[in-house]
Amino acid sequence: MSLSPALWQSLLLTFKLAAVTSVILLLIGIPLAHWLNTSSMKGIVFLETLISLPIVLPPTVIGFYLLVLFAPQNPLGATWLQLTGQTLAFSFWGLVAGSVIYSLPFAVQPFQAALKTIPPVLIESARISGANRLQIFRHVVLPIARRGIGVGVTLSFAHTVGEFGLVLMIGGSIPGKTRVASISLYDEVQKLNYPQAHLLALILLLAAFFLILVMNLLQRQEPDVTLS
Repeated sequence: MSLSPALWQSLLLTFKLAAVTSVILLLIGIPLAHWLNTSSMKGIVFLETLISLPIVLPPTVIGFYLLVLFAPQNPLGATWLQLTGQTLAFSFWGLVAGSVIYSLPFAVQPFQAALKTIPPVLIESARISGANRLQIFRHVVLPIARRGIGVGVTLSFAHTVGEFGLVLMIGGSIPGKTRVASISLYDEVQKLNYPQAHLLALILLLAAFFLILVMNLLQRQEPDVTLS
């Protein structure tokens, strides 16, 4: 037995959402983690707490406030509607925005932990030897922190794949647009279509196992620093 085309579509949409979200989190998460680690700004703990809220906050709560924020009556939703001609809520990019916020701590916290392992003397030595910021990142930061960075990216990818409440609140269940695998699985169970539900659940289970395996392998790697 194989998945129906509609379920394959939802599965591919899920992995596309997770991939886009993970890339965005990689790009914004590393600078944010570095700033959180080094900033002496008053209230930085408050900001870290705010970023960490999705870990414990029910996803439906986040989804509700994002749904209000994305509404055309509010500045963000109105600006998006003016630029694209479409509403941000109940759209793929609305799911991306929500997923980035929802998975942010799952990327930033491993990034922070990884960056804290870098001895400042190595960065200072590289700077004194004439290395620019890009060279320092490539030859000092990345070799030491790559495991934590990889864990953060993998964890945020896995977290996005497993989303349900948030994506349902801000995306609904529009085929080919916002109906991700978790929602499709729920729909199949509601229809008592257990054979298809079992198959889709098995695919998600295997994907989760593979992602956790990747994280475990990354954590066992040894850092390799080369200054050149």
